[in-house]
Amino acid sequence: MNEIKLNFINQSADTNNSNVVIFQKNVTEDFEEIAIAWKVIKNCGRSDNHPFNYPMNFDVSASDSYVQLTASNGEVFDMIKSTSGNILQRSSFPATNANQIEVRNRLVEEEPIKVNLYKDGKLFAVKNSLFSGQKAVFEFPPKIYIGVISEVIEGDVINSAIISQVKSQINLFGITSADIVMTGGPRPGGNSFPFNFTLENINK
Repeated sequence: MNEIKLNFINQSADTNNSNVVIFQKNVTEDFEEIAIAWKVIKNCGRSDNHPFNYPMNFDVSASDSYVQLTASNGEVFDMIKSTSGNILQRSSFPATNANQIEVRNRLVEEEPIKVNLYKDGKLFAVKNSLFSGQKAVFEFPPKIYIGVISEVIEGDVINSAIISQVKSQINLFGITSADIVMTGGPRPGGNSFPFNFTLENINK
């Protein structure tokens, strides 16, 4: 399976055209946690839908290397200096953990590098200030976090305070396609219910 086909459906009572943000957490990071707003669904009114794909693979790049390489779990990438400059290349050795992707800075006495991870062509995760001899480790179980967050655009960093406000988690393990249905929101008369996200029409 190369990707999971998902379809967001707005069945909420929200009339504010709120932005729906989707992200994942790198489970190897637990200190001052941040995430990247991978998908931001805008202007999806009541009873409207927004289809999108969740690829299983990633693309990886590093600063000063303008090439993006396809990355799968269990792979290792090295940033090295060549005769043509700094390049990112795939290592012949596997990662320590088969569920992880590793990017190693093997440059000597250079400025720290920034590692970018992409999914479906959109920024998915970052690792800043990776110094010589250090490595970035990425691990993302097939679980997405989804919530209504204002004033966030795709590629934005979401800090831990905002992350803590997003309560809905959707497990995609073993799924090939499904609908993500949003319910809840403000009701006439001033009543309001929390936004809720559930999977429906699941295919495995």
